[in-house]
Amino acid sequence: MKKRIVLLNIFCLAIFSIYGQDTSHISLDTLLQRIETNYPTILQYQQNIQSWQAKAQGAKSWMPPTFSTGIMSFPYNLSMVKEKNDPMNQAGIAFSIEQMIPNQTKLNAKRDYINSLAEVEKSKSNWTKNELRREAKILYYNRFVNQQKQKTVSESEELLNLLLTTAEAKFSSNQSQLQTLYKAKARLAELKNMQYMLSGLIAESNIGLNILMVRDVNTPFEIDTLIQPRNYSLATTDTTNITNRSDITALTKYIQSMKLEQKVMKVGVRPDFGVRAQHMQMLGMPSQWSIMGMMTIPIVPWSSKMYSSEVKSMGFQIQSMELEKQTMQLMATKMFTEKLTMLRYENGQYQNYSQQIIPAYESNMQANLLAFKQNTGDLFVLLDAWEMLLMKKLEMYDRLFNILKLEAEYEYEREIN
Repeated sequence: MKKRIVLLNIFCLAIFSIYGQDTSHISLDTLLQRIETNYPTILQYQQNIQSWQAKAQGAKSWMPPTFSTGIMSFPYNLSMVKEKNDPMNQAGIAFSIEQMIPNQTKLNAKRDYINSLAEVEKSKSNWTKNELRREAKILYYNRFVNQQKQKTVSESEELLNLLLTTAEAKFSSNQSQLQTLYKAKARLAELKNMQYMLSGLIAESNIGLNILMVRDVNTPFEIDTLIQPRNYSLATTDTTNITNRSDITALTKYIQSMKLEQKVMKVGVRPDFGVRAQHMQMLGMPSQWSIMGMMTIPIVPWSSKMYSSEVKSMGFQIQSMELEKQTMQLMATKMFTEKLTMLRYENGQYQNYSQQIIPAYESNMQANLLAFKQNTGDLFVLLDAWEMLLMKKLEMYDRLFNILKLEAEYEYEREIN
């Protein structure tokens, strides 16, 4: 007997172990961390940042030296090449090496511009994380609320089954109305459909969350069973930190990047230098050598006009981006103020449901149930009380989801992690 108990315990532990491997609990914070770590778009931004940083490391590099060689001043009459000390014999072989020395101001401007592009990518990455957080929170809250609805529907289903059993017993004694009994059975069947609908919504949320975590869409997991609103309705409409939002910061850094690119254009008019050393191995004369210095002259009219037009064009683009930034700040202020205002009204409705409406309908339900048990009440009235209580509970959870969704959108607008 003891061996059987031991074997049974081992079997149960094995089952629980397998179940534990298939289903894990994932809190909202853990979920968000996994998304920010594994989602391909975030990894893509990281690669782009490393790409710009690697490119900036070589921004101050010089061009490689140029080596050239060739024959020079060879006469068509090749017999003259054999003549030594003949002034007409100027044939020889030339070797030359040339090195351009770039302007350091130009190199520094180019390096700063490339580094600024990496900073833009960082801000864009942070804003993408913010967008993914909003999407994940809404999916997470959607599953949480629908699970609460499922629990409420299951409890209502148990109560309705109990009422049906009692009503059928009374019907055999002609104490219950047949049409009301059929209506109760229809309501019971409708609850099955409601459970199917809620299960579908939960499955839809699971698919979305698994996709965000970059894993198989059918991977089961459990979520937090207790989520409460954060009372952002009490927050103030302070707009001083709105400029620190990542999308606005990205635009600010992009403007700075354009100014650095404009600087690259401006310093483009500065000259570059170079040096060229040449050795000429003469065949009929003494060997010769030369060293030459070189300098570009970009200030000539046909060259400087190109630089000045580019600088002027980018100046207009920068002004346009500044206006776009102001528009984004206005829209951001509008959006988070709207979310904050709606939160206050939604919280008021939710508190009214939980503190007054639901308790009143529960009292109504209990009073009708007691009357029905004492044979002084009517099944039709009791069924109506049961249905209204269920409907109001589901409406309360709708208000809760609206609050949680608005909070997620408010956190998105204020970029609150």
